[in-house]
Amino acid sequence: MSNALTSKGQVTIPKRIRETLGVGPGESVDFRLNDRGEMVIERAGAGKPVESRFARWRGAWKGGMTTDEIMALTRGEPD
Repeated sequence: MSNALTSKGQVTIPKRIRETLGVGPGESVDFRLNDRGEMVIERAGAGKPVESRFARWRGAWKGGMTTDEIMALTRGEPD
């Protein structure tokens, strides 16, 4: 996989790599050399924990259901 460097020092990160890193337009990546002298690209802040896609729902349920009822619902169990 080879990409040409622009006159501004920019290069396109291939889609497969962007998807693997989980980055999109406007997001940042870090470049560093590892101990073997290889260039490593990673999502900026990769050492920090990534917030779960469910985090915004944590503690938000106000439906009055029991834990067993919620688990049955998520498993698709009949009433």
